[in-house]
Amino acid sequence: MTSLETVHTTIYRYRHEVFLGPHRLMLRPRESRDLRLISHVVSTTPAATLTWAHDIAGNAVATATFDSPSDHLVIESRARIELTAPIWPVFSIAASAITYPFLYSSDDWTDLGALATPQYDDGEGRFSRWVEGFVSSRPTDTLSLLKDISNGVSTQISYQSREIEGTQSPLETLTRGWGSCRDFAVLLAEAARTLGFGARIVSGYLFDPENDRVGSAGSGSTHAWTEIYVPGAGWITFDPTNRSVGSKNLIPVAMAREVRQAVPVAGSFAGQGDSLIEMIVEVTVSARNFQ
Repeated sequence: MTSLETVHTTIYRYRHEVFLGPHRLMLRPRESRDLRLISHVVSTTPAATLTWAHDIAGNAVATATFDSPSDHLVIESRARIELTAPIWPVFSIAASAITYPFLYSSDDWTDLGALATPQYDDGEGRFSRWVEGFVSSRPTDTLSLLKDISNGVSTQISYQSREIEGTQSPLETLTRGWGSCRDFAVLLAEAARTLGFGARIVSGYLFDPENDRVGSAGSGSTHAWTEIYVPGAGWITFDPTNRSVGSKNLIPVAMAREVRQAVPVAGSFAGQGDSLIEMIVEVTVSARNFQ
């Protein structure tokens, strides 16, 4: 078991006082069999009224509303968690899905819906040809195939952190030959969907005490990875940025069909166009002893 504390701080500074509109916050770590949430507190300056709800994917979403104008906004999310995921996970894949291709049950196929449907245009078939390059034969081992694609992402694409907003399309990432962790996650999810798998994007934090992983370098970095649905095993975690399988060092916050649906902080303000001076994001993940 690993006990951790995460602190995610977002700071906005304005040239003069502005009226802050509602802000949508996706900052609460997702509890699961492998993650126990001990405590979670969101605080803001200026003070806000927070209302909580769950979105269609089951993510905890807070809406912050503000009563008075301000020349700054600070949003801090502080969580204490325990991770119990094994270092070397074993997946009990159903006999019907051990080899690819396989068919999801009618219920699984209906429920997966858009999660099993490619999201990007591939009119010339370039992306599908790239994905097919990983399928050595039919039938082939399902888990090995998914590992090969995940490893292939980081083998063929160079990692490059990027602070600007937005995510590259899979074809853009292939063409440029580089991408950030969120580009890698999108690429892997689209590859899985192209082969008929259900896949979703996960946004959260990477615990890296040895500083030997990529995708969350330095203060201000969140991380992104992919989960792929395989009958029997359920949602299997793949981190293509670090060529890893399983969630031992990953802290999920939001899961979505597209990465834009899992933005940690989104909001607006009323003021002049050049009102915003800067936005700073700081993220720390550290080991703690809560006893």
